[in-house]
Amino acid sequence: MQTPISVSELNNQIKSLLESTFVSVYVEGEVSRVTYHSSGHLYFTLKDKNSSISCVMFRGNNQRLKFRVEEGLKVIIQGAVSVYTPRGSYQINCISMEPSGSGALALAYEQLKKKLEAKGYFKDEIKKSIPKYPKSIALVTSKTGAALQDMLRVAKKRWPLVKIILVNTLVQGDEAKYSIVNGIKKADLLKADVIVVSRGGGSLEDLWAFNEEIVADAIYEAKTPVVSAIGHEIDFMISDFVADLRAPTPSAAMEMILPDKIEMLLYIDNMLQNFHLSFKRVILKKNEELKHLFYAYKQNSFLQKIELFQNEANALLLRYKESMEFILQKKEQEVLTLNERLHQKLSQILIQKEQQLSMLLDSYQANDPKKRVKESFAQIIKNDKPTTLEAIEPNEVFSLITPTTKLKAKAISKTKL
Repeated sequence: MQTPISVSELNNQIKSLLESTFVSVYVEGEVSRVTYHSSGHLYFTLKDKNSSISCVMFRGNNQRLKFRVEEGLKVIIQGAVSVYTPRGSYQINCISMEPSGSGALALAYEQLKKKLEAKGYFKDEIKKSIPKYPKSIALVTSKTGAALQDMLRVAKKRWPLVKIILVNTLVQGDEAKYSIVNGIKKADLLKADVIVVSRGGGSLEDLWAFNEEIVADAIYEAKTPVVSAIGHEIDFMISDFVADLRAPTPSAAMEMILPDKIEMLLYIDNMLQNFHLSFKRVILKKNEELKHLFYAYKQNSFLQKIELFQNEANALLLRYKESMEFILQKKEQEVLTLNERLHQKLSQILIQKEQQLSMLLDSYQANDPKKRVKESFAQIIKNDKPTTLEAIEPNEVFSLITPTTKLKAKAISKTKL
């Protein structure tokens, strides 16, 4: 019969055997029962269809992970088997971990993108507008990088009036994310019109600082509009989605946010030309309005009214004179006509009267008592008026007159024959 050993001795022998045999193992399985401890350690179980094993990743190794370990994630881990002798249990002490089927960086990128999108970091309605004519730009980039020189060259060519403020920042390495965050916060205090976070091209690992959550938080919290210009056109960083504007390259960022001085000069020339044409049209219009007002004033002035009334009076006087001349001419013609008619009428009357006078004269001469030879002829006068013999009544006194003799008589009697 063998000599028995203690439980502790057995666990120590198992520990020595397992830990010396399984110094480095690669195991693939599905993650479950994930626990992120406050100490920074990561505890989880790796399983397949038939079995499972406990795993631990201590804080130092856990901090190097680019992605977050989630329930149900299929991973490949590298580590060593270790035994905890007080309980006689064993586990895998993980040194590194990669997602099965995809890279760790790609998974971390998608996880953070989904997380920030759910928090509303990518919404268009929260994006701040970029000023059309920025007076100052803060560049959060490395002072030794080629991206800085490209941006300065484009800025000088397009819009030399802009003030460029460099915030020197690490853009690569483990400490780059902290430097970028500090650079964004410092630039936000400078009261610049725009902040451009930029660096040139590189591998995904080189650009990874711009995929960190703390960088995304700094961009989101900035009060100044932020432009993300990282790598080349095909590179899309988390900072591109959070920023107010994404530029495909650093030089393209300056082209997008700065006006072109050539276009602006042409625009100013066109504006000046339009201004001169518009000003000329305004002057001509105002000149016509002034002429109209002057004419209206002149038409309504006291002197103009007097002149108008005087002209009207002169016109009336002229019309009166013309009417009077016409009437006088007409009346003169009528007078001439009447005078002619009067002369004609008088001539006719005179001729007629001459004829009558001649006839009366002939009759008078024919009846002149002096020329009568009858001795019995005498005119009967009664009451100093000629009368007839029939008008004499008996006993009336009357006279009988001849050219040479007047006889006073008295009627003795009257007898009708």
